[in-house]
Parts: sequence; C-alpha cells; structure tokens
Amino acid sequence: MNYYLTHITYPILFVAVFARQLSLPVPALLFLLSGGALAGAGKLNFIGVLLVAVLGCLLADQVWFEAGRLRGKRVLRLLCALTRDPSFCIRRGKEVFAKKGLRLLLIAKFVPGLDGICPPLAGMLGASRGAFLLHDAVGASLWAGAYIGCGFLFAQQLNKVAQSISAVATAVVLIFGVPLLIFFVLKLAQLVLMIRLLRPLKIRPELLKSRLDSGEKFGVIDLLRFEEDPEGVAAIPGAVRLDPLEIRRKKRIVVPEDVNLVLYCRSGNSFVSARVAMAMRKHGIRNVQILEGGLEAWKRLGFPLTEQFADIEAEVARLGMEVSPPWKSIPALKP
Repeated sequence: MNYYLTHITYPILFVAVFARQLSLPVPALLFLLSGGALAGAGKLNFIGVLLVAVLGCLLADQVWFEAGRLRGKRVLRLLCALTRDPSFCIRRGKEVFAKKGLRLLLIAKFVPGLDGICPPLAGMLGASRGAFLLHDAVGASLWAGAYIGCGFLFAQQLNKVAQSISAVATAVVLIFGVPLLIFFVLKLAQLVLMIRLLRPLKIRPELLKSRLDSGEKFGVIDLLRFEEDPEGVAAIPGAVRLDPLEIRRKKRIVVPEDVNLVLYCRSGNSFVSARVAMAMRKHGIRNVQILEGGLEAWKRLGFPLTEQFADIEAEVARLGMEVSPPWKSIPALKP
C-alpha cells in the first residue's frame, strides 16, 4: 500500500482541513480523497473521517466568524488585499451574501474565493452563532462528504487509487505548488518593499494642513472607494476621489516638479495607499506622500471635512498635470 495513504490518520485529516479553512495552502482535498479510500478499505471509519473533516471546517470557520464580528472590514480587507480589485471583492461578497444570506454557506466551500469571505461576512453582518454553525455544518458535511465519498467508491482499487493520488499530488505540486510559492514570495517581497517605501513618504496631518493653508500646490487623492464602501464618509476639502485601477490603465501621467500629491485611505493602515504610491512611481511620479493615520487621524485632530469632492478635470488643470487618457470622474458625495 502506498506510503502516502497508509500514513493518513484522523489527526492529520483534521489538521489538513483546519489549515485549508484558515486559507493556508494545504491540499486538503487530496487528504479527504485518501481518507475516503482508506474508509472503503476498512482502515478508517467513514463516519469518523467525515466528522473529523466537519469539525476542522467548523473550528476554522468559527475563527473567521468571530474575527468578522470583532473586526469585520479589516478582516475582509485582509482576505481581499491581494486580489486585483479589493474594493470589488468586498462589495461583491457583501452583495452576494446580502442576497443569499446564510444559505450561501451550503455551497460556499465548492466555490473558490467565496468560501474564504463567507464566515467573516456572516459575523460582520450580525448572524447568530447558532444559525451560522448550523448552516456551516451542513455545508461542510456536503463538501467533505462529496470528496470522501469519491475516495470511498474507489476503495476496491486502493493501490491503483493510491498511485494515482500520489501522481496527482506530485503533479499538483509541480504545476501549481511551485508557481504559487513563487507568487507568494513575490507578494511578500512586494509587501516588504511597500513597508520600506512608507517610511520616507508619510506626512503628518498637521503638516499637510499647514501646507495646504499656505497655498502650496498639493493634490489630495481620496482612496476610500478602493478600500471599502465609502457611502456617507466625508472627505478632506479639495480632495478628489479616484479609482486606483485607473492609474494602471493610464498610458501617460506627468506631474510638475512643484506639485505634491498626497494619498489617504480611511485608517492608519497605509497598505492601500502604499500600493497606489508604487503604481504612481512606475509612471515616474516621485513627489507622492501618504497621509499618516489616514482620514481617521485627520478627523481626530478636528480638521475640516467636506461632503463635496473637487472636480478631477479642474484639479488636473489647476496642478498642470498631463493625463492620457483623461481620468473618469467619480460622483461626489451627496450633501
């Protein structure tokens, strides 16, 4: 019997499923298939394998559920941070969950991406623990049972299945594992670079306020649309709200040397602003700064806020910037 299969145990199954539900890159599906095959061969108990898998799901999902109740938006931003458009990821998740409710948990584990954000969304949107656990348990049972059942059906050809699973596991590691490892290493390097980038780029709210009052040429860019749903959130006077994805689509952005750009998001977490600053630097724009503490720091100091944004075309003209193709205006907040 294949070494890989013979060393599958209940604790290993639990750890694999638990880690997978915590969004760690563990091939839990292969472990479930193997557990089902061993159950069919009489080496493990089918119900035992299913219960262990469901327990691993519930415990990990409960962690995300509680995190969503305590720090909902921050957790969602963390889970969506590496996607191409984090704001779309968050908005889309909210829309789908608002439409389907906890019933979404019944199928979420079969849908990559949706599985990860459903538990924190349920916590953030006020679902009860009992209802969450019930729906999540049913969804986990359907998901785990499907893969365990597939392994169980091939129990009569255990050795052949074992060899196939090992071959598949090796192929998955080579085809997907290595590129994923490279991807995560690149993302980690990007994060380290952004942290280093932040140190000299931060500007304190007090300094920004005084320099704006003195009439210096500053362009203030509000990134709340990128960070989260910005409805009802006031802005720094003179700011324009831009979609950072637009920056990547521009063929040409030229900012005069005497013009400073300041980016801000809502909180002190400058990860969003740092990503945008890096994108701007790729366009050769060096005079970019990030508001330390974000909009929350500005508000704590009692500095003025407005319900109206500056017109993007007027701001581009005032600052003498050249942008091609022109930026799309985002509707101003309603007074």
